[in-house]
Amino acid sequence: MNHRIVKVGVVQATPVLFNVEATVAKIVEWIERASSQGVQLLLFPESFIPCYPRGLNFDAVIGKRTELSRKTWLDYWEHSVDLSTSQLDPLKQAIKTAGMFVGLGITEKENIGGSLYCTLVYFDPQGNIMGKHRKIKPTALERYIWGESSGESLVSFDTNIGKIGGLICWENYMPMARMSMYMKGVEIYLAPTADARPAWQSAMQHIALEGRCFVMGANQFVRKQDYPQRYQESIQGEPEIMSAGGSVIIAPTGEILAGPVWNEECLLTAELDFKVLAKSKLDFDVVGHYARKDIFKLTVVDQPDIFRHTEATRSS
Repeated sequence: MNHRIVKVGVVQATPVLFNVEATVAKIVEWIERASSQGVQLLLFPESFIPCYPRGLNFDAVIGKRTELSRKTWLDYWEHSVDLSTSQLDPLKQAIKTAGMFVGLGITEKENIGGSLYCTLVYFDPQGNIMGKHRKIKPTALERYIWGESSGESLVSFDTNIGKIGGLICWENYMPMARMSMYMKGVEIYLAPTADARPAWQSAMQHIALEGRCFVMGANQFVRKQDYPQRYQESIQGEPEIMSAGGSVIIAPTGEILAGPVWNEECLLTAELDFKVLAKSKLDFDVVGHYARKDIFKLTVVDQPDIFRHTEATRSS
């Protein structure tokens, strides 16, 4: 099991902002490109469909909503993804043809009620949705447009290339949320984000070292000119490059395997050697010999008590 070598890829790209169909077509192109390079798991950034609406304030004022606010919201809502529809069918077919796992950041809308969520969707190599993680705590003004999820959204998937799971953007600064992933034994940790600050790389390295897992960080590359004309006035005070990227792939030792890349679209790839992961546990294992289960206990609502299950398995 620990002799696996898995080739993974991270897409740093620009969506066609506020356009689901065109962005899906672009995703298909990236899947085909990654497939030609033998990628087995491919990650796209946070809210790649329809975009991370950086720079837009949705005319937000505490205690007051305006018609402009509702108009911007409607535009974003109309171009978000309802997973019960056929919107992603071309993407699913491309995944099936490529035969790879895919993690895709979307803004998801419910088909009943219409609330929006920042969601990481997991696809298997047959193009089926394995499951999804909805952001449990949107940051700052994100809370105005996205709802928050509950404990059942802290998912992971045991696959033939390793155990996959992860968190979105600043959820990765939440120690207990990270620990919930480590407790599941996540080996390939996905971290789609909208944070393009160089300091974000330190967080990604910390997670790799703390969780003794491979980390894949994906961000968008977006310029002012990529926004539709109807939003140019709203973002006129923003820098020309609104999201510089900084996507990266990191080993459990903290070694950077690919990236970070700035100011361009790219496909980062790396081969993950699971012997490195296994050997890294000698020094530190956050859910093993460093866990101190006699002192610390984390209970995650709507999730199994993994520490208790582990102890019961050992004693049986």
